[in-house]
Amino acid sequence: MSSFPNLSRRSFLATSVAASGALGLGLKPGGALARNTDKVRLTFGPSGGLTLIAKERGALEKSLGDQGIKVEWVGPFPNHAPTLQAVTGGSADFSFGGSTTPAFAAIIAGSPLVFTQFLIYRPRTTAIIARDGSGIDKVEDLVGKSVAVNRSGLGEFLLVAALEKHGVERSKVNFVYLNPPDAAPALASGKVDAWSMWSPGVDIARVEYKAHDVFLEERDLEFQIDFTTWLTSRKFATENADIVRAVNAAFAAEAEWASAHPDDAEKIAQGSPPRYSDVVRERFLSLKRRYEIYPVTDEAFIGRLQKAADWLVERKVLPERVTVGELLAQV
Repeated sequence: MSSFPNLSRRSFLATSVAASGALGLGLKPGGALARNTDKVRLTFGPSGGLTLIAKERGALEKSLGDQGIKVEWVGPFPNHAPTLQAVTGGSADFSFGGSTTPAFAAIIAGSPLVFTQFLIYRPRTTAIIARDGSGIDKVEDLVGKSVAVNRSGLGEFLLVAALEKHGVERSKVNFVYLNPPDAAPALASGKVDAWSMWSPGVDIARVEYKAHDVFLEERDLEFQIDFTTWLTSRKFATENADIVRAVNAAFAAEAEWASAHPDDAEKIAQGSPPRYSDVVRERFLSLKRRYEIYPVTDEAFIGRLQKAADWLVERKVLPERVTVGELLAQV
C-alpha cells in the first residue's frame, strides 16, 4: 500500500522528475529545486571571448542539456550594453560576459540586474591606439584630438585614467562616443584620431590599420577598474538559482578548457570564415591568454570591484555610487 494515499500518479511522476533534476544539479536528496523553466537564453557576440568559444565548441550546451536545461543562443550583439537591455526587456536571460562598467550604468538607470560571475582575461591588451604616422605617440599628444570611446564603458574609463595619470585635462580631449562597429571604420578613415578599445578589436586594428599603443592597460595602469561579467535579472536569479549555478559552473569549465587548450581556443575565437588574420591569432597565441573565473562569493574580488566602481563614480564615468554587495545573485 502506498505511503502517500493522496498523491496521484501524475503528481508522483512530476515529483520524481523534479527530484532527479535536482540531483543532476548537485542538490541533496530532498533539497528544494529552485527552477521554474527548463530553458536558458544566453546572449553572444561576434567579437570572440569566452562566451563565443563556448557557443561554437558546444560543450557548454551539452553539459547543461545533460542537466535538463535547454540552451537558446540569442544574438549576435555588438557589445555588452545591448545584451543588458535584452535581459532587462525579457528577451534573454544572461548578458554575454562583458564590461562591468555599462552593467553598473544600466543598474543605476533602473535595470533590475544582478551579477552572477566574473572573469579576468590575462594578459589584457586593452589600449588607446592611434594610427602609425599620426603624430600621436604619448598621452599628451591627445590634446586637441578626438578619441573614440564607448559611453560609460571600458573605452571611456581607460581614456579618463590615462589623461589623469599624465596630467591632461579631460576638457582638452574630444570624447567621441561610438560603439565598436562604428569606431573601427572611424579610426580607419581618420574621422577620429585615436580609439580606446579592448580585445580583440584593438588587436585587429593594430594590424589592419597599422596602429600602435598610446596607453596600454596591462603596462601603464597600476590597477584594474573594469572586469568581465555575466548578469541576469534579479527575478530570474531568485526563481532559477539552480540554473544560475549550472550556467556559472559551465562557463567556469569552459574557462578552464580554454586556458589549457590555447591553440584550439584561439582557432575557435578566430572563427570560420576568419574574423581576423592569422597574424592576429598568432599574437594571441604568443600571449598564452588565461581565463580566470571569480564567483560572487569571492569577497576579495568584490572588494576590488567596489574600489573600481568608486573610482568610476569619483571621475563621473558613473553618475552615482553603487554598493556591489547588494548587486550579487544569491546563489
